[in-house]
This record gives sequence, structure tokens and C-alpha cells, in this order.
Amino acid sequence: MASTSPGYGITIRVEGPPDSQPVALATTIITGAGATITALDVVESLLERVVIDITCDTIDSSHADEITAAISANPELTVRKVSDRTFLLHLGGKIEIASKVPLKTRDDLSRAYTPGVARICQAIAADPSDARRLTIKRNTVAVVTDGSAVLGLGNIGPAAALPVMEGKAALFKRFADVDAWPVCLDTQDVDEIVRTVQLIAPVYGGINLEDISAPRCFEVERRLRELLDIPVFHDDQHGTAIVVSAALRNALRLVKKDLKDTKIVLSGAGAAGTAIARLLVRSGAVNIIGFDKDGVICKSTPDDGDEMRIWFIKNCNPSDFRGNISEAMKGADIFIGVSAPNVLTEADVASMAPKSIIFALANPDPEIDPAISRKYAAVVATGRSDQPNQINNVLAFPGIFRGLLDANAHKISDEMLVAAANAIADCVSPEQLNASFIVPSVFDPNVVKSVAAAVKKSV
Repeated sequence: MASTSPGYGITIRVEGPPDSQPVALATTIITGAGATITALDVVESLLERVVIDITCDTIDSSHADEITAAISANPELTVRKVSDRTFLLHLGGKIEIASKVPLKTRDDLSRAYTPGVARICQAIAADPSDARRLTIKRNTVAVVTDGSAVLGLGNIGPAAALPVMEGKAALFKRFADVDAWPVCLDTQDVDEIVRTVQLIAPVYGGINLEDISAPRCFEVERRLRELLDIPVFHDDQHGTAIVVSAALRNALRLVKKDLKDTKIVLSGAGAAGTAIARLLVRSGAVNIIGFDKDGVICKSTPDDGDEMRIWFIKNCNPSDFRGNISEAMKGADIFIGVSAPNVLTEADVASMAPKSIIFALANPDPEIDPAISRKYAAVVATGRSDQPNQINNVLAFPGIFRGLLDANAHKISDEMLVAAANAIADCVSPEQLNASFIVPSVFDPNVVKSVAAAVKKSV
């Protein structure tokens, strides 16, 4: 399933003689090569040449190179420059620090810094709780990673993970006016991660753990929750679970099925899959059959002392099903995939129960092509922005932390997660709800407000 994406957008500067009609010639080559043109500007129009900038979305880097080569191969056209729009956006980073107070006079400096700042330091020393009132702590979150499980890229390390953490911080600010900062740690040792976060915690009102591989992420979160008096939230687990739960609640409303009566097949039992299963069980699910890279998770599956795997074995697959995923899909009401591309076949989805629901969330390529899924399923969701019903964590984490910070919360509970999921689901009105719209737009301003209010109420 190849489709163009803004993530691979390029701008090509092309020139050619006016009598060769370079605009028509270049656009024909680009569209013929399968790119999507999004903008066209004539930079120069002279007697001897016309210079144009053509912006287009491509499938991937190789596709962009093919398009450039195709234009260059035409004797009437010259490619002067190719700009990768995604790289341009990231030049110099995506976030910055700005002062909230004026620093224009000596009086300003005397209050913001020495000598006046000493009075604030003394007040906090006398009453440490004043740090929330008198510093950035009240509105600041650390986005912490070790770079071990970044997107679909894997263990690429802390420096390569930084662009993702910057992006996360930018989303926090854009959607919830939360000041977040990347903290990329050059260690993958659980003890060192925990101790480092514990040491920097006084600055922050919350900790957002990000892209830390399983099963270490479970221990890191558990230990930090025990040590710190601020909320600790692993978004890859709980953010995904919240949005999946919200979307599934609305999908079930459409197909008129009750969660407790459904058969659910889950592909992927790592951080996200386990969190999804936990939240669905808490919401009433009874029959979840989970698969990982080694096959079905059943009573005889080794738990290796992993608390999350122990929970999964105890609370899922109640009939102790031992077959493969194709056999499990027969008569299933719901498929949820947080695993890898092409896990399912067309025959698998065709064998599901009537009015089935498919959430194939592997990115960028899902467990089954959505076009195939829609031939059989009543509702289909993916993790892609170019498909309807994108399961996107940005629907959850900004509002969750907005609510936690506003409530001066110290811990996160399962009740908060359920409340957040219900708030997201309720942002889709009965009039709006349809098979292509089961979750609200990430740009709907009511989402953050509703989620924050629900979380704050459940503190």
C-alpha cells in the first residue's frame, strides 16, 4: 500500500525555455511518476527562461530521487535545486525557550534575577510546595527517552531520538499550552534511568516516558511512580490504550455490540498491546486472544518473571486457545494490531464475524491493507494520517497532562485513563459518528479541554 505523504515532501526548482512550456512539461512528469503536487510557483519568467518551484508529496526518499531523475532526463528541463521540506522544518530544532517576563530595565533584572530572586528562593526553601506556585514546575513536563524503541525505527539511541522528543514537546505546547522539554538519556540501564529521572524531577510537574523498549519500560515506570511525588506516564503504553479504547467504544456503538460479548484478537503484546488489553479488561472486555512474535499467549507461555506478561497470561485468552492467528480470526468481532505489517491475509478478515472492527495500527504499513479491510469490516482504523480514523496519541497526552498539572496531581490512576478515554469518545457527537469518523480531529479544541476536565475530576 504505497501512498504519498507530506513527510516526504520536496520542492524542486526547475527551469526551461518558455517555448517548451516547462510548467506543463514538469507537472506532467511529476504526476506521471505518482507524486502529488501541492504547490506551484513561477519564480522567474524571462524571455530566455522560466524558473518554477514545484512542491510535491512523494512516497519515500527513493521515490523523490526517481522524480528528480525523471525531470533531469528531459532535455528541455534543468533541475536547479531540490529541497527536502521535512529536513528544512527541522533545521536548528523545532522548539525554543522564551522569557515570559520583560527584561528591559535594571528594575526588571532586580526582580527577575539578583537580588530579588533570592526572596523567592528563601520562600521555597521554607515551603517546598511553593515551587509549584513560583516556578515553571507548575506547567512543565519532562519528555524522557533512552532511544531504545523510537517509532518504528527501533533502538537508534538518544541523539537520533531527539527530533521525536522535540516534536512531542512542540505538540504539548500547541495543543495544551504545556511547557515540555526533551530529556534524552545516554543509558539503557534501568537503574541509571530511574536514578537520573529522580535527580532531575524537582524541575518538573510531570514525567512523560517515551520510546523506551519493553519490558524495561514497565519497570522504569513502576519504580518512578513509587519514588516520585509527580505523575509518571508512559505514553507508548497508556496514550495508545486510551485512544484505542475511545475509538473502540464509538465503533461498538456503530455496530451495536457490547464489549463484554466480543471476541478480540490482539496482535502485539509489548508495551502498547499490554496496556490496551489492561484498559479494555477494565472496561469490560472478557475474551482477548493475544499474539506476539512467538505466537499465541496462553497458559503455558513463559512469563520470565515479567509482571506485565504475568498479568496478560492471567487475564486474557480465557479458553486457553492454542492455534495460530488465522484460526483465532474466525468469528472474531474485533482485531487490534500494534505489531508489524502484513500480519493478516484477506481470508483472515473475511472469516471474522459480521459487522467486524479492524484497528490495524502498525506504522507506516499496517497489519492488513485498509482497502482490503473495508471490503469486509464495518469499521476500520489505522495509525496513518492519510487514512480515516487515525489512532493518534495526540488526542490523549496533551489533555491528560493539562488536567494533571491543573489539579496538582501526584499520581495517575486507572480511573483517570478510563475517564480520558470516555472524554475523547464523547467528543464525537451522535450526529457526527459514522464508520469514517469514530474519533475527533486532533485539531478539535474541545478534545484537550474535555480530557483535562475529566482527568482533573478523577484526581
